[in-house]
Parts: sequence; C-alpha cells; structure tokens
Amino acid sequence: MRELTLAVDAKAVLGEGPSWDSLLQCLYWVDIIGQKLHIYDPADQRDRTIEFDQYVSSVVPGKPGEVIVTLQHGFYRVNLQSGKTTPIAIVESDVDTNRFNDGKCDPAGRLWAGTMAIDEARFQGNLYRLNPDLRVTRMLTGVSISNGMAWSSDAKTMYYVDTPTREIVAFDYDISMGAIGDRRVVVRIPEDVGYPDGMTIDAEDMLWVAHWEGGRVSRWDPHSGSLLEEVMIPASRVTSCVFAGPDLTDLYITTARVGLDEATLKLQPGAGGLFRLTTDVKGSPTYRFAG
Repeated sequence: MRELTLAVDAKAVLGEGPSWDSLLQCLYWVDIIGQKLHIYDPADQRDRTIEFDQYVSSVVPGKPGEVIVTLQHGFYRVNLQSGKTTPIAIVESDVDTNRFNDGKCDPAGRLWAGTMAIDEARFQGNLYRLNPDLRVTRMLTGVSISNGMAWSSDAKTMYYVDTPTREIVAFDYDISMGAIGDRRVVVRIPEDVGYPDGMTIDAEDMLWVAHWEGGRVSRWDPHSGSLLEEVMIPASRVTSCVFAGPDLTDLYITTARVGLDEATLKLQPGAGGLFRLTTDVKGSPTYRFAG
C-alpha cells in the first residue's frame, strides 16, 4: 500500500536534486535559492544543512565522507564533516546570467550536469560531462532548463529532460565512452499537468517524473510513451525524486515554495518540504562520482 508522508518540513525555497548514499544510508538534497545542502538520515529523521554563499543546484555521493555538488559556475567537492568546499572544475564563469541546475552520475561514475539562464531565458544553457579524470566536456548546447536524467538498466539509453519542451528524450548511450547518440522523444507531458522537472528510473526501467506546477509524480513507460500511474503531492511545485532506503523502495520527493503567494502557501503548507512515498517497486541506485 502506498503511503505519502512529509519527511522534512524544510520550507525550502527551491528544494531539488535528491540523491541516495547507499554506504551511509542517508539522503542528500539541496535548496538552490536557499543556498543549502541538506543531509537527511531516515533512521533518526534528522536533517542537517551545510550553507554556501551561492546557488547549490545538485549533489551526488563521492568518496566516503564527501559529496560532489554543482555551485553556480562549477563542480566542487564538499567535506561532509567540515563543510570545506574544494573546486574541481569551473565552467561558464564568464556568464553571470547562467547557473548550474540538475546533475547526476551515469553507471560508470561520470557526472552529468546542465546549466540554464537564471531568468529562464530559452536556449542559453549547456549540458556538461565531468569525467573521473576531472576533465569537463560540453555535450549539448542550446538547452533551456536542463533537468532530469536517468539511465536504463543495461546502460544503453540515457533519458533527459529540457523542461520547457515538455518532452522526455532518449539518447543511445555508449557507457564505455560516456557518449550520446541518436535522440528520440519517448514521452510528451500534457499541458494540463505542468512541466517535467527532475526524474528517476526504477528497476523495471520505468521513469518517475516530478511535475513542476503539476502537483504530482508520474510513472511512464518510455518504450510505449504511456502513463502508468500518478501520485498527487500536496505541493504544486514538485521538483525531483529519487529511490532510497535499504531496499530502494522509498521514493523521496523534493518541492519548492518559490513564487507562491501567501494565499497559495496557506493551501500548501508542506510546499518546500521533502516528502517520502512508500512504493511497491524497487528503484535504481544513485551512482557515485568515480573521480
């Protein structure tokens, strides 16, 4: 039986980017505008934060005791105990109007992350790949709002969301090289259910998509393009989701409060919170950065 609970009433401005650390059994997520990294321990239900002096848009596990984050213009290591931040690679530092957005590792431990215009102007962003040898390669240009990424269980397909398109696209994927090939649209999100934002994939290779302005998480079959199910979330701005827990059967869902007026916030008191959905499917693991 499905059960949805509010795990952390964080009131994040723009909660995003959840990832699961299977070694430490904890969940990382960020408040982009609030400039905070959250570390949540489901065992004791405690959520602690590390604060930055700039946007922090995504987080993935790295070596034991550290995570890799994207700040406004680059990739950084963060020591989880001291909070010390060390730059790995800086990109687009000459474009003050852009910032990083979503990021995720492929099964080989390469970190993919995209940029976008802070004012959400179209086609200003790029998608980058950070290799374990710490070299950065630009993989896509002309992206508007770079968002959800996921890889099929055989690692032969990469799924990707550029939010304003309302499409989920698939690329042929070469895991040995980290290369994307032919592109095709596999899911089109209807206009009346918001925009696709963050995304994850389950062990059955079905996609779970967060709906910005849609107040839900949906499950899609990327092979047929059909909607399998929807779970309504009591927050209209649903941003991302990830499978977590010892069995990867808990779906953690991030939400946002940004841009909501007081009347709307009274109707959505949990907006900006971290939600937990118990599921009857097993999820895919969060891959660690290999560098």
